[in-house]
Amino acid sequence: MAIAAAVLSVVIFGVVAVFLPGPAQAGNWRVGDRVFFAGLGVAMAYLLWRYASIRATPTRETLTVRNLFTTRAVSWQSVVDVKFAGGDPWVSLELDDTDVLAVMAIQKADSTFALAEARRLVALVQALGPSAASPDVTLD
Repeated sequence: MAIAAAVLSVVIFGVVAVFLPGPAQAGNWRVGDRVFFAGLGVAMAYLLWRYASIRATPTRETLTVRNLFTTRAVSWQSVVDVKFAGGDPWVSLELDDTDVLAVMAIQKADSTFALAEARRLVALVQALGPSAASPDVTLD
């Protein structure tokens, strides 16, 4: 859906940019205004594309988390805690460097699917994480 909306925003803003009435059509719109509208459509499309590409990709060594603006790979050994409770909108990982990493790919709005994915993530952390200790887990 987000990709379709991205394409639609480029098309709509592109059409608006082309058909804005300029001085030749008794309008006040200049070239800069047209470029602004086209650029706005491209900027919206970029944000929608980033939203569509949010994901968490596990491998044997790391979990790569791609959120809206950042991408980070963390080793399973560094995950101390997995939280998905209360009013949290998505899963959060507490890391051994005291950082907290949001995993936007698993969102509470997805209801039972999100809970199943959170449990799957916990199982991966327990299987691939530090062998001496299991992470604390808070699932709701």
